[in-house]
Amino acid sequence: MAVPQNKVSKSRRNQRRAHDFLVAANPNECGNCGELKRPHHVCPSCGHYDSREVVALANNVELEDDAA
Repeated sequence: MAVPQNKVSKSRRNQRRAHDFLVAANPNECGNCGELKRPHHVCPSCGHYDSREVVALANNVELEDDAA
């Protein structure tokens, strides 16, 4: 029969169990387009963060005729 060599303290036991109570982050609504996004992250659908555009999406970028 398996018997523990030493007593497991309450602190060590609770540290092991700490990840059992993790929950998924609640998504927030983007202020620009209204899509759901992760909190404190750039919106993947419109590229805005904190009411300003920080990532230009590919369909919004205009290319010159000779550049393509």
